[in-house]
Amino acid sequence: MKFSFSIFLLLLSSFTINSQINPDAIEIVRDSYGVPHIYASTDAEVAYGFAWAQAEDDFETIQQAYLAGNGLLSKNIGLKGAAADFLVQLIQSENTVNELFYTLDPKFIELLHGFTDGINAYAAKYPDEILDSSLFPVTPKKLLRYTQLQLYISNGASDLVSGIIENQLSWPYDINQDTKGSNLLAVSRSRTQSDETFLAINTHQPLEGPTSWYEAHLVSEEGTNIIGATFPGSPCLFTGANEYLGWTHTVNFPDKADVYALEMHPIKKEVYIVDGESYKLEKFKAKIYLKILGIKIPVKKKFYRSIYGPTLKNKTGFYSVRTPSTSNINAVEQWWYMNKATNFSEFYEALEMKALPGYNIGYADRNDTIFYISNGKIPIRNKGYDWTDVVPGNTRKTLWNTFYDIKDLPQVISPNSGFVYNANHSPFKSSGKNDNPNIEHFAQEMNFETYDNNRSTRLLYLLEEQEHIDYARFKRIKYDNQLPTPLSYSFMDLNPLFDMNSEDYPEVGALLTEIQNWDRVTNAESFGAGAYALLYYNLSQFFYELSEDRIFTRETLFKALKVTKAYMKTHFDRERVRLGEYQKLVRGDKELPVFGLPDVVTAMRGENYKDGKIKITHGESYIGLVRFTPEKTYYESVISYGNSRRSESIHYSDQMELYLDFKTKKMSFDRLEVLKSALSRYAPN
Repeated sequence: MKFSFSIFLLLLSSFTINSQINPDAIEIVRDSYGVPHIYASTDAEVAYGFAWAQAEDDFETIQQAYLAGNGLLSKNIGLKGAAADFLVQLIQSENTVNELFYTLDPKFIELLHGFTDGINAYAAKYPDEILDSSLFPVTPKKLLRYTQLQLYISNGASDLVSGIIENQLSWPYDINQDTKGSNLLAVSRSRTQSDETFLAINTHQPLEGPTSWYEAHLVSEEGTNIIGATFPGSPCLFTGANEYLGWTHTVNFPDKADVYALEMHPIKKEVYIVDGESYKLEKFKAKIYLKILGIKIPVKKKFYRSIYGPTLKNKTGFYSVRTPSTSNINAVEQWWYMNKATNFSEFYEALEMKALPGYNIGYADRNDTIFYISNGKIPIRNKGYDWTDVVPGNTRKTLWNTFYDIKDLPQVISPNSGFVYNANHSPFKSSGKNDNPNIEHFAQEMNFETYDNNRSTRLLYLLEEQEHIDYARFKRIKYDNQLPTPLSYSFMDLNPLFDMNSEDYPEVGALLTEIQNWDRVTNAESFGAGAYALLYYNLSQFFYELSEDRIFTRETLFKALKVTKAYMKTHFDRERVRLGEYQKLVRGDKELPVFGLPDVVTAMRGENYKDGKIKITHGESYIGLVRFTPEKTYYESVISYGNSRRSESIHYSDQMELYLDFKTKKMSFDRLEVLKSALSRYAPN
C-alpha cells in the first residue's frame, strides 16, 4: 500500500521516543552467503542494524508477523488472517503488554527501541514495500504483542480455542507433533576423547513463513558475540552459540494449557458460579476483516473473560482457556540473556526467569558442561482432577497461579554417559539409562510425554553403538537418515507391513516386496524409500481405521498399498519411483530431489506440489554444528534455501546444494576472518 511519505515521517517522529542511534556507527558485513554480521558499540545499535538486515532480506514476512500480532492481518489478506487476529484480541495481548512493559530490563527496552527504529527507518526509505500503513510506526509494544501471539500458539492453547469454537471438546492425538519434530544433541569430552565438546543445533521448522529461520552474527562492545538463527521480526537469536556456550530447542509436550467448563447461573445471563459465588463474565468484541470483491468488511465476534482466562461460548456452554504464556511478556528478554551468558551459571540463571512457556533445551559449553532440560512455565495444579480433559470451572481448587521452579523440571547436567539428546520424545529418556530423570519424581499433573519415536530410537542406538564419537562420527549421527528396525512411530504401529507375505497379496506383491527389501535409508535415489514415502502419505486417508492401540491391520494396509500402486501408475506411469522423483526441494525455478522422510533424524515433510509430486515444507531447516575447546569455539551451519527471501537476490537459494549434500559453511566469531569473505560492508541507511 502506498501512502504519503511526509505523513509517514510525521508519524515516525511522534513514536520514536528513544532513537539517538546513529546508523553510521553500525556496520553490516555480508559474507559470501549473504549472512549479515552486524557490528556496533551497543546492543541497541546492533539491534537497529539487525532489523535493517532482516528487512533487506524479508520485509514482507516481518510485516505479516507484526500484522498478525496486532490484529491487522485479516485487514491485509482477508479470511486467512482472521484466526490470528481473533486470537490476539482474545488473549488481550495489548493490555498485557501495556501493564507489564516497564517490568522489562531498561537495557532490553533500549534494544527493542533500537530494533523497531531500524524497522521504521527501512520502511521510511522504502515506503513502496509497506503492506499496511496502519502498522507503522512499529513500536516495542507492537513487537511484544506479536511475541505473545506466537507463544500462545506454540503452547497449544490455540488448538484448545479451535476445539471450543468447533464444539469438539476432545483433542485427539496430533500426529504432527511427531512428523514435524526437531533434534538436539550434545556430547562431552569423555565420549569425544579429545578436548572438544559437541553441540548439534537441528531444528525442524517450516522452511518458509514467520517461523522459518533467519541466520545472523551479532557483535557489540557490551559483551555480545553470537552466531545463530531467529524468526523474522525478532530482535535477538533464539538458537545458536557465542564464544563460550551454545544451546538449541526442540518442542516439548507437557500440559501447558487447560480448558475449564464454567457453571452458569440458572437464571442470570452471562453469570457463572465459583464456590457458590456469582461472577459476571466480562464481555468483549473482536474485530476481524473479510475481503469480498476487494472490499474490506469488518466483522465482530463476541468473546468473554472469566477468572480462569479468555472465555468462549459454544453449543454446550461456556469454556475458558488458561495458559502460562499470557502471564508474562519477557520471553524474548530471557532469550537475550541467554545470548549474553558466558558460562553455565549465567545461562541457568536466565532460565530461572521462567519466561519461556515451553521448549526442550540442549546446551554445551567450552567448560565441557552438557545439559538437557524439558523447560517450561508449568503450573502447579491440584491433584484429583484429570487435567488432560476439561476441568471444572466452578471451584478455585482448579485455578492455578503458581509455577514449578526450573530446578524442579526434568533435566540432566553433565551425565556419566557423556551425551544428552532429544527428538520431541520423553524427557525421561534424555541420556544414558542410569542418567535419566526419574518419572516418579515429577507430579503426574505435569503430564510430560513418555513415548519414544523413530528419531529418538535411532539417535540412542547411534549414540550407544560406539564409545568413541569423534567429530566425523558426530556429523554422521546428526545426518543419519535411516528408520529403525522395528519402526517406532508414537502415533501408529506400521510394523505389520513387514510381516505381510507378498505372495498372499499378488495385486501389490511387487510394491510390498520393494518396501520390505528396502534398507530403510531415505536417500533421494532409493526406490524402496520412494515406495515407502508414497505409501506413507497415502496412509493418511486410512488413519480412521487405526485400532485403539494404533495398529494398522493387514486388510487396511492392503487397501493402502492398492491406492499407492494406482497413484504411482497415474502420476508416474510406472510402479517404481525414486524418493527424489516424488519429493522435491523447491524455491523459485530450482526443483531438486531431496532426502528424508517424516520422523527420520534428517526429517522432511511435504505437501502436494504438482504432477503427483510433493515439495518439502517442513523439516531440516537451520543446522548449526558447534565444537567447543577450552580456548576457541568453532561453528559451521547451513540453511535450507538461502538467507534472503527475495527472489532477485543471489542468496535466495545459494545454500540448497550444500544442504542437499549434507555440507555446511564455516562461520567465525573473529571479525578479521569474517572480512576475508565479505561481499559487502555498509551502514544501515
